[in-house]
Amino acid sequence: MRKNFGSKPMLYPMPVLIIGTYDENNIPDAMNAAWGGISEENEISICVSDDHKTAKNVVVSGAFTVSVADEKNLVSADYVGLVSGNNAPDKIKNAGWTAAKSEFVNAPVFCELPMTLECRLKSYDEATCRLVGEIVNVSADESILTDGKIDLAKFSPITYDPVNHNYLTLGRVAGKAFCDGKKLK
Repeated sequence: MRKNFGSKPMLYPMPVLIIGTYDENNIPDAMNAAWGGISEENEISICVSDDHKTAKNVVVSGAFTVSVADEKNLVSADYVGLVSGNNAPDKIKNAGWTAAKSEFVNAPVFCELPMTLECRLKSYDEATCRLVGEIVNVSADESILTDGKIDLAKFSPITYDPVNHNYLTLGRVAGKAFCDGKKLK
């Protein structure tokens, strides 16, 4: 038997995305956004309402970064979702993060977050709150790599549980993609 919940923003896993932007004075800002994901081969789409400083910054700068929060940065990642850059000019400092300018786009990379997508603005629709970016580079700190690839056990990314309002850690391998299903061929 199944239980129907109706229309709800429930999807698992829901990555905890940290959007990095610069304002018109090149001051870095970060926002925690859970509603987003890859929408094309080199494109990411995220829901960001137009009252967020992030939305204004992206339109002004034409660029943004998206980092996936990890367990080590859980408290800071939650903090940047609770506090608005419109009201907290020391938001990045208070989070304990260091901003470095991306080599590829006009947006900050937060050194403490080990994986970042560097994006050029493709579109932003205020009516739907849909932010779309072209992924021009993905960077990862060597501390989360094994044999040159991102290792989730080292990375320990977190996801958001929208039903219970918890953060969960990813990392355990359950199977091999594009392989395990061959058993049924």
